Amino acid sequence: MKKLLLVFAFIMLGNLAVKAQTNYRAALGLGIDLYDEATFFGATGKYFFSDNHVGQADLGFEDNATIATFLYSFHKGFFRAPGLRWYAGVGPSIIFIKNTDNIFALRPHLGLDFKIDGVPLVLNFDWRPSVVLSDVGDNQVAAFGFGLQFAINN
Repeated sequence: MKKLLLVFAFIMLGNLAVKAQTNYRAALGLGIDLYDEATFFGATGKYFFSDNHVGQADLGFEDNATIATFLYSFHKGFFRAPGLRWYAGVGPSIIFIKNTDNIFALRPHLGLDFKIDGVPLVLNFDWRPSVVLSDVGDNQVAAFGFGLQFAINN
């Protein structure tokens, strides 16, 4: 029983430490993924595994196409800028296109995340070029992501 209580205490302390650093544990909302020739609108969500390690999933829709993106990011705060963090990472994207082959791409990204103090809103913006790994599709340098999310556990 003591071991169980000890494990529970460590989990709770770990959750408090993450909450103190990030101001939120998870976020859900709307995202935009901008390419040169396409704009995807849809759902976005992120989850802090620890103070700095974040997983994000995006599902976007455009005429005759759907994109699923899964990103890992390293987040780090700016000195004396509460709520503002920079992040960098990488992850895969799959674009499902009606009546043609799917496009598989690697998405490195670099961006800013801002949690508004006292309000459960998170804004983020990132540059996320697309390195195509499949036989179809073109690499995209001018690709960007925007997000407006509702913070959970803030």
